[in-house]
Amino acid sequence: MENRVATPKRSAGSPRAKDQPTAAVARPAILAGRRLAQRRPRGDRSADTRRRAIDAVVECIAEMGYPGATASEISRRSGLTWGAVQHHFGDKDGILAAVLEESFSRFTETLDEVPTGGPLGERVAGFVRCAWRHFGSPHYRTTFAILANLPPDPTAPWRERLLAAWTDVWKRSFPETRLPPGRTRSLMLYAIAVLTGLAGLQALNRASLGPIEAELGWLEETLLREIGGDAAR
Repeated sequence: MENRVATPKRSAGSPRAKDQPTAAVARPAILAGRRLAQRRPRGDRSADTRRRAIDAVVECIAEMGYPGATASEISRRSGLTWGAVQHHFGDKDGILAAVLEESFSRFTETLDEVPTGGPLGERVAGFVRCAWRHFGSPHYRTTFAILANLPPDPTAPWRERLLAAWTDVWKRSFPETRLPPGRTRSLMLYAIAVLTGLAGLQALNRASLGPIEAELGWLEETLLREIGGDAAR
């Protein structure tokens, strides 16, 4: 009689062999899970894309001037396709507006560091140095280049926004001043003009401009004389 080997019976709860995932099938699933775990949230990727595009525009204009900020150069520096840039900003005007918005935010944050206590001389010096940190930066050179290429518009909102931020920190830093509003506005515009002029010289000829401590010191002396003289009267 032929000996037959009994085939073990499969229990009711045991999966069939074909139901069990093989290593070849399971491996892609595991790798896909790892890819999903490593993938950043969409919001983070979007913020990173915007950051790279804005930084590229700032670099282009700061190094090559306003005409240098072409679509191809922005794409090259950011590592993004122009289509990706358009997806986030619409067009070139859209990304330039985003650069301006960020520059104004940086300006406000920098002025928030101006000291509001201590002797008047220290506050004036802190005011000038904090302001120059912004005006002397690539972001401001980019901002100035963009604004200089906009159509002339005396009612442009950025003008009042700039003065509003300047006025706010002025009042907090120099509460003792009693200058008439018109003279205060003229003094603020004078400070902006001096800092913008120094930034322009720096952009035009950085190598020969050299230290500007003397120029910043003269601005401090003027502000101290005007504000301190008014407080003493």
